[in-house]
Amino acid sequence: MPSTPRPLRKLGFLTIGLFDEADPRRGHESTLEIIELGERLGFDSAWLRHRHLQYGISSPVAVMAAASQRTRRIELGTAVIPLGWENPLRLAEDLATVDILSGGRINPGVSVGPPMHFDEVKGALYPDTADVEDFSYERVRRLLDLVRGKPASDFSGVQGFEVFSDRVQPHSPGLGRRLWYGGGSLSSARWAGEHGMNFLTSSVVKAEGSEGPYDFAEIQLSHIRAFRAAHPDGEEARVSQGLVVIPTDSASPEQRARYEEYAAKRTPRTASPQGPARLMFAPDIVGTSQEIAERLHAHAAFREVDEVAFALPFTFEHEDYVQILTDMATKLGPALGWRPGV
Repeated sequence: MPSTPRPLRKLGFLTIGLFDEADPRRGHESTLEIIELGERLGFDSAWLRHRHLQYGISSPVAVMAAASQRTRRIELGTAVIPLGWENPLRLAEDLATVDILSGGRINPGVSVGPPMHFDEVKGALYPDTADVEDFSYERVRRLLDLVRGKPASDFSGVQGFEVFSDRVQPHSPGLGRRLWYGGGSLSSARWAGEHGMNFLTSSVVKAEGSEGPYDFAEIQLSHIRAFRAAHPDGEEARVSQGLVVIPTDSASPEQRARYEEYAAKRTPRTASPQGPARLMFAPDIVGTSQEIAERLHAHAAFREVDEVAFALPFTFEHEDYVQILTDMATKLGPALGWRPGV
């Protein structure tokens, strides 16, 4: 039997924060302005995508810190920080610091695996330890333990005039329950649940069965259910879905045409599993808020979540994001049962 749709409780958005190599400040300022707009519109959360050695946000923790000083209510997340690039101890310090500065508003999302193009970058990233670095779930477990206050050192106390702690400082008590795992497989969904994390599921999942036909929504639904079955909170465990939706209610004819062209170019990849990893991509949804709401209510996975972080298309202009976010907050969100924050 189909599940009953949950009213949308939290509305968020995700941005990649592109910039021009010759003028990187303008792109970062645009990202901060979009987050400020999101707060004014009542969005519950803004999420930053992480990009290394590209013209997108390479340091989302720093951008969250800046955004925390220009906002007062909206939650700030990462979707996701690839931990293969990070030292869990140092990252735990940075996350806790920004969480304190924000008043407890950050939602760090992470993932595992070797860094992209590892053979080309390992000489700069891990010149002495590349062959022994552990890029498994153990790296996430280390971060979880450190954020949650487990010892990082065998020493604490006074040495000379200095006082030392054996755990990460500052310690932000609520942060441990606001860590998210970004996963696209059954194993990652189960692992996140078993370790008490929250779960980010996006517009990409793995088609792990050898036989088709393949249905993106049904695969994503199986991940959500596996996560909750493994989580101590069961059905109350938090899941956020990150599809690409583009409402056109207030868009100009020129904007609508560009949005439809963007989605059409990306549609062929949604027909079957892609590449050796057998990745399945969700179709982008373009249309009026009412049309999008109808499609989402028919989406098997959407029916079982009450939080979303809709992804903004990568290559649009600032004015396009303003239009899309405004329609999301004023038209689409209410059509999904959401009410803006204050």
